[in-house]
Amino acid sequence: MNNKLKTALALIIISTGLLSTGCNGNKNKFDASGTFESEEYIVSSEANGKLIKLEIEEGQLLKEKTLVGIIDTTQLYLKKKQLEGNIEALLSKQPDVAVQLGAIQEQINNTKKEITRIGNLVKSNAATTKQLDDLNSQLDYLTKQHIALKSSLTITTTGIQKEVLPLKAQIEQINDQLAKSYIINPVNGTVLTKYAKFSEITAAGKALYRIADVSVMTLRAYITGDQLATVKLNQKIKVFVDKGNSEQKELEGEIYWISSKAEFTPKTIQTKDERANLVYAVKIRVPNDGFLKIGMYGEIKL
Repeated sequence: MNNKLKTALALIIISTGLLSTGCNGNKNKFDASGTFESEEYIVSSEANGKLIKLEIEEGQLLKEKTLVGIIDTTQLYLKKKQLEGNIEALLSKQPDVAVQLGAIQEQINNTKKEITRIGNLVKSNAATTKQLDDLNSQLDYLTKQHIALKSSLTITTTGIQKEVLPLKAQIEQINDQLAKSYIINPVNGTVLTKYAKFSEITAAGKALYRIADVSVMTLRAYITGDQLATVKLNQKIKVFVDKGNSEQKELEGEIYWISSKAEFTPKTIQTKDERANLVYAVKIRVPNDGFLKIGMYGEIKL
């Protein structure tokens, strides 16, 4: 093979290589990039006391409304029993209105019957009008006595019931504290960090664990002002994540939030136009099959 032929073959090979490299470069060129994040929750204690149960571990998958811990409620329970006893003692002092009024009512009924009988005798001149007047006076006295006793008994009963109301309110407060002593997981998710341990003393507002729903991840990416016109809410886009050996995993995402304000390019982000100083943040919802992790780097093609 002469030198001219060798030179021609070399040029062909180089050109082919450059063409292939250029095509791959275009293929792997992305419009924006960012990192994956998720909606996280800090679950805190709502009561004071000793943790007598705390069944959580980092990495554990928890379901919503699952009981994961209990704070000691012994003192609250004893206080509640004491208040219930106080209420029972107060209510035992309530007068039996029906019984006490029943005795006078019986006298009133008998007097009315006697008035009717004497009235008939007066008409037949078998009794005097004085006897009838005395019975009417007695009926009037009994009626007033009935009214006074009823009023007195009502006041006494009302007073006792008013004394009971604050105690019932205290029981309601204790019931609320008892309910808050049961630690209920608020969302479906994975435990990211555990801040407390079994048998430790906790307090209201103290963080117990951090949890995040990682079934759907959010890719926060940044686009330039020129790209802003090409994106819209609910737009389906391709998301790419490195999976090793220079390969990338392709996923489908959906844009659900676009920032209305520009911001300076984050140092860790490289956009399509690296010369742009200001970019717009977008959030892409990406279903997670378990591959995506919080903080993982991702890229998109619009």
